[in-house]
Amino acid sequence: MQKIPMTVEGHRRLRDELDNLKKVERPRIVQEIEEARAHGDLKENAEYHAAKDKQGFVEGRIREIEGKLAHAQVVDPTEFSGDRVVFGAHVTVFFIDTDEEKTYQIVGDDEADIKDLKISFSSPIARALIAKSVGDECVIKAPGGDRVVEIMEVEFR
Repeated sequence: MQKIPMTVEGHRRLRDELDNLKKVERPRIVQEIEEARAHGDLKENAEYHAAKDKQGFVEGRIREIEGKLAHAQVVDPTEFSGDRVVFGAHVTVFFIDTDEEKTYQIVGDDEADIKDLKISFSSPIARALIAKSVGDECVIKAPGGDRVVEIMEVEFR
């Protein structure tokens, strides 16, 4: 299977979520199922069916996270330097058409959150920026049209 790139922070968050699911959520749901069983007839027991549905979701999410962690390629951006854009870098770009400057971090798919300016390495913005250097201009192919940006700064923190 293909490696799944993620930052150290993204890896930690997935491990924390997995730990919570296994140590908190799973036992709580088992308890809910036991309590619902005690109410009698399982065919018409809505609490039982709801708890079983939750259990199925949690077990599925546990398997999903374990798979991602098993295939994770953890990248520590602090180990890099230079002015070339790579996975994990914080990239400050200047949007030429709007005179706007933004700093994005290029992260894994599970870590992406545009509100925090964390963009997936597979996003149109990141694909346009990766392998470019400070001072380069590049065209971002976006659904709303092409946008030209200049790379102002690349940081590894």
